[in-house]
This record gives sequence, structure tokens and C-alpha cells, in this order.
Amino acid sequence: MTALSLFLIALAIVVGGVVLVRSIPVLSTYVTFRGRRLITCPETHKIEAVDVAARKAALTAVFGEPTLRLDRCSRWPERQDCGQECLQQVETDPDNCLLWNVVSNWYEGQDCVYCHKRFGRLQHLDHAPALLAPDGTTAEWNEFRPEQLPDVFSAFQPVCWNCHIAQTFRHVHPELVTDRHRAVHVAR
Repeated sequence: MTALSLFLIALAIVVGGVVLVRSIPVLSTYVTFRGRRLITCPETHKIEAVDVAARKAALTAVFGEPTLRLDRCSRWPERQDCGQECLQQVETDPDNCLLWNVVSNWYEGQDCVYCHKRFGRLQHLDHAPALLAPDGTTAEWNEFRPEQLPDVFSAFQPVCWNCHIAQTFRHVHPELVTDRHRAVHVAR
């Protein structure tokens, strides 16, 4: 088999898989509602993190419209018996409340405060970008509780992973860091 043949077979499998996922209600429902989400709690009007019971929703999709229920909420276990009205937000716009999309949308188009590299759309397999805190320390975005992120995003600045690693090293091992300023040589 040639490389082109293998590529075409792989492409056909991927395209077929995408078509299959979108055409089967059970898989489509699961894919649509899986993942952590940020919602505004109807009771407190504060941002909270929730997980929809995606497997249960997918199973109910076999019989028509999926039934959504929460699997987890940042207000639980204290408020576990709430009416789950927040699910309307998930049902209305499942993509924009997905935590990954919220984070990616915030970074996209911004520049790293250190190297000024522009952020594109975040990819799941990339290193997690970081944030520069007002105190000068850096931390990866996923070190914060999801429901804290909107407040963190308003007070912190974006940092690419490479600069985060460099700044962390500077902070942890200042005795090993030497700043060298390049001398500018003028040709005579």
C-alpha cells in the first residue's frame, strides 16, 4: 500500500466516524453534553461549574428528546436537591458554556505578556497556557477551580506555556538564573 492509499483510508475512517457520531442520536447527545460547563446559578446569580449526566442523557435520546440532569455541581452536596433550572442554559447553548470553549475563547487573539506571541484556538493536546497573577507569579489556568475562572480572567494576564515554565524556573531557582543583556556591536 502506498502512503496515499493509507491516507485516503484514514481520511475515509475519520469522515465516516464523524458522520456516524452526528447521525446517531445517542452518540450525538453524549458528545454534545459531555464535559464541565460554566453556568450562572439561577438561585445565587453566581458562576458555578456543572457536569451534565451525559451518559444518561444519551440513553434517553433513544426514545426521543434527551432528558438532562446534573451529575455534579460546584454547589453540591449542600444544594444537591435544587431544581436544576441551570440546565436550560446548557440546553440552549451547550457549546458556549463548555469550560474548554470558555477558556479557549478567552485566550484566543490575546498576546503572551512576556514574549508577545499571539494565542490561537487552544488544542487539547497542547501544553496548558498560564496566567500572570497580580503578585507576579504564574499558574496554569487549570490550577484554578472552574467557577473561579471568570474572576481570574478579569484580574490576570495571559502567559504562554514556554514563558510560564521560564518564569516558574526564575521564581523557584533565582540563584541559577543569570540575565545577560546582549551588547549591540556596531560594524565599523
